[in-house]
Amino acid sequence: MRLARWIVASDELTADEPTEPGTRVEAAAEPGIRAELTAEPGIAEGFVLAEGVVPFPDGLRVSDVLRAGLGAAADLHEQCRALVAAKQVTPTPLTEVRLLSPVVPSTVRDFVAFEEHVEGVSAGVEGKSHVADEWYEAPTFYFTNPLTVRGTGETIDVPVTHRLDYELELAAVIGGAPGENLDVAAAEASIFGYTVMNDWSARDLQAREMKVRLGPCKGKDFALTLGPWIVTADELDSCLDDGFLAVRAEVRVNGRLLGADLVSNMGWTFPELVAYASRNSVVVAGDVLGSGTVGNGGCLGELWGLGRDEPPLEPGDEVRMSIEGIGEIVNLVGRRVPAPALPRARSRSRERNRRGRDVTKVKE
Repeated sequence: MRLARWIVASDELTADEPTEPGTRVEAAAEPGIRAELTAEPGIAEGFVLAEGVVPFPDGLRVSDVLRAGLGAAADLHEQCRALVAAKQVTPTPLTEVRLLSPVVPSTVRDFVAFEEHVEGVSAGVEGKSHVADEWYEAPTFYFTNPLTVRGTGETIDVPVTHRLDYELELAAVIGGAPGENLDVAAAEASIFGYTVMNDWSARDLQAREMKVRLGPCKGKDFALTLGPWIVTADELDSCLDDGFLAVRAEVRVNGRLLGADLVSNMGWTFPELVAYASRNSVVVAGDVLGSGTVGNGGCLGELWGLGRDEPPLEPGDEVRMSIEGIGEIVNLVGRRVPAPALPRARSRSRERNRRGRDVTKVKE
C-alpha cells in the first residue's frame, strides 16, 4: 500500500470544486477508523492506486489511518480498490497532482546509524576518520523541526549559507497505539511504513552550533523533505536481510550520481531504533524516525571529509533521491533568504543583587 497527500497540480480551487478529500468517494469509512479533524481545504489524502490517487472516504486523513494501524488500513485499501474496480471512483493521475509530504509528523527523530557516514564526516570535522566508542554502544538521534517538512517537487529556500548539503536517508513512520519502553518485536509491529527523507543541512551554520556542544539547530531546521509517499512495511518484507532492509539508495545532483548505498549497512535495524526511541519515553502514530545519512556519498559532508572536491549546493541545483521499493523525491534549491540580524552575546557583570536586594534569597 502507498499513502499520499496531494493538491491539484494547478494549485487552484474554484468555488464549486470539492475542498475535502472524501467528497469524491461515496462509500462509508471503514469501521474503526474515525476522522478526528477535517482535512485542510484543497488538500486530499488517500491511496496511490493504478498510477493515480484515490482519496480516503469520509474525509479521513493519513493521520487517522496511521492511528488505526496496518490492519485497518488494509481493509480500507481493499474498499478503495473495489470502488475503482467497480468504476465508482476514477483515480486522478499522478501527473495531475502535486504531491505533498505524505505525513504531517508528530515528531521527527533523526538517527546517525551508518558507520561509514560517521567516518567520512569526522574526517572533515576533526581532520581524521574516527568513530567514537560511544557510537557503538547505543543509537544516537536529535529532534528536528516537524513544521518545515516539504514534499517532492518543491523548491527549497535556504538560509544564507555557503556550505549547503543534502542528506539521503530512509525514514520509518509509526502507526497504531502509542508505545513506551517497547521491546524490538513490539517496536517492529509499530512501524507502519517507510518514506524517503532528505535532511537538508547548512554545514557552516551547523559547525558553529556544534562548537557550543549543542545542536544541530539552525543548520538543520529550515527544511526536511519526505516523500513521495508512505510505503507500508509489509511491502518491503521480501527485502529484509536479518532484520535489515537491503534496498539500494541513490542521490543525484544535476543528474550526476554522487552517492549510492544499501540501507542494510545501518548499524541497527529500524525496529531497534524505534525501541531505543521509546526507552523511558513514547512513540506515537505519525512520528518519523530517520535512519541517518547513508554511506558512500550519502551527503557532501562525507565526500568533503574524504578529500572529494565537490561544490556545495547552489540555488538552481536539482537534488534527486531514490530508494528501491519506495520511490523518488526531487527538489530544486531555491533562494538564500537573509534573516533579521541579531547582536552578539554581551558579557554581563554577573552581579547577584538587583536594586540593593539579594534576589537569590527567598522571602520568608
